[in-house]
Amino acid sequence: MSKLPRVKAKDLVRALCRNDFYVHHTKGSHVHLLHKFKTYMRAVVPIHGKELAPKTLKTILAQTEISAEELKKIL
Repeated sequence: MSKLPRVKAKDLVRALCRNDFYVHHTKGSHVHLLHKFKTYMRAVVPIHGKELAPKTLKTILAQTEISAEELKKIL
């Protein structure tokens, strides 16, 4: 497993949108994303203006079934 990149939340949302996700809605400072084709895939990204914590990023990547290598290519 490769090392997770340090990513800001807005950059992660943009990367996920490029990878067949769309913003379903926003509630407070959290963006809820759904996959266009795989309806069971959803993710919630907290937008707090800072880089995401590694564990938070790891959880989001697990929910979206994206590896760290794939994320580096998308970014």
